[in-house]
This record gives sequence, structure tokens and C-alpha cells, in this order.
Amino acid sequence: MEQTRALNALEPFLALSKSANSPRAAANLVTQATSAPNTYVFAELLQTPNIQSLRKSEEYAGFLTLLEIFAWGTWQDYKAHGSLPQLSAQQRQKLLLLSLLPLSSSHATLTYSSLMAALDLPTTRALEEFITTAIYSGLLSATLDPAHSLLLVTSTSPLRDLAPGSLPILQATMQTWSQRCDSALLELEAQVAAVKKAAVDREKQRRKHERALELSMQIFDDKSTGKRGVGGLGDEDMMDIDQEGGSGRLSRGQKRGGSQFTFGGLGMGRRLG
Repeated sequence: MEQTRALNALEPFLALSKSANSPRAAANLVTQATSAPNTYVFAELLQTPNIQSLRKSEEYAGFLTLLEIFAWGTWQDYKAHGSLPQLSAQQRQKLLLLSLLPLSSSHATLTYSSLMAALDLPTTRALEEFITTAIYSGLLSATLDPAHSLLLVTSTSPLRDLAPGSLPILQATMQTWSQRCDSALLELEAQVAAVKKAAVDREKQRRKHERALELSMQIFDDKSTGKRGVGGLGDEDMMDIDQEGGSGRLSRGQKRGGSQFTFGGLGMGRRLG
């Protein structure tokens, strides 16, 4: 939205550039474009032939440099040139706003002291009023923290033009970012695989524990119910069988009936008791 509005604001000056045939007219057009509200991008105006012709003018070449600073430079760049045209109040405010964008893009949190030094603002009140203007102009989404003298930046509008030679740097930056994304994806995939494997291992361990518990409960139930011996005989029956089977041994009936003795296979004797 901000880019569309800025491009629409530049359209009248692009149309006027076709008729700015003299260096003076081209210089005046630069002054008008850099002073107008909502004009924050200037690359198309810079590329027009009549504006580029200012480079050949000794008297007005500074206006081309000034437009380049408005396109991709900062307030500090303007100060570094000692022979550039004097700025009006509107131009100075516009250049300060444009200078705030790269500062906000590179840092999520900015101190009042660093901003005041970069923008040559004399007091914290002047800085806060300036930041408020930038926010209401749609250039910045941020929050002022006066208690800690901080500016907390959420986002900035992409309204600066690319300087010549910056495209390879931008491509290298994007390549680095892409490689970091690829590494992050690989690491994420490895973490997902590890989580899945851990889940499978836990399920196997759970089933193993369940089987062991079921087996333990089955053994416990078998002991509790007292399973019968061989051929369906109980322990008492097995004892009777062991006590039978030869002379001189107590028969089952003798065991139950009392003290009757057998000699030589004859039922002689007496019952005791």
C-alpha cells in the first residue's frame, strides 16, 4: 500500500521531467519532488534523461547528488557533502524520515540516544514527535518506551530505492538466508523423525510391559485357583497312590479306617482304637 501511494505521488513529476529540458528546470523539479508529501521513492525520476543530464552541469550537478541521497542515502550522507543545495524544512523532514527506515530495518530496538545522534535531533521530545510523525505517515510500525528511552520497532515500510551495485549484495544476502532456511528445514525434519522414532519405541515398550503384566496376572491366577495334578487327581489322591502298591504298606482303607495290619497277605490283626 505504501509503495503504491509513493509511486502514485511520483507520477506527476515523471510527467514534468519530459519538459524539464534545461538544467535549471530539472533542478527545480528535484526540489519539488523531494519536498512533496508522500514521495518516498525516486528511482524512476533519477533514470529520466533530463534529470541525468544534471551530471554534466557544473552549477546544478549537486541537485542530482541530492536526489540520489533522497533515493538511497541518509541524513549523515547529506551532511558529509559540503556543497549540496540547502534543504527546506520540508526536505529536511523528508530526508530524516527516509533515514529512519534503514535504522529501523536493521534493529528491532533502538535507543533514544542513537536515534538522536543519527538524526541530529536536539531533545527527546523532538525525537518522540518525529517518531510519532513517522508512525502516522505509515513508514513505521513501532512503540515508544519513554520509561526506558527505547523505540520498539515492529515493521518498516519498504520504501527505499536500491543503490547502484547493491543488487549483488542483496542476492548474496538472499542466498545466505535461503541456505539458513534449508538448514533449518533439515534440522526440523531430523527432529520430526526423532520424535516419531521415540513415539514408536515408547509404543513398543508399552506393549512389552502390557504382555509382561498379562503373563504375570495369568501365573498369579493359576496359583490362586490351585490347578489339579496329573489325570485330574488332587494332592490327597496322589498321596494315596504313593502309599499303595506293595506288601507291608498301608492301604487306602487302612489309612482311613485305623490300625489294621496285614501279614503275608492275610487279613489278620486287630483294629486299634
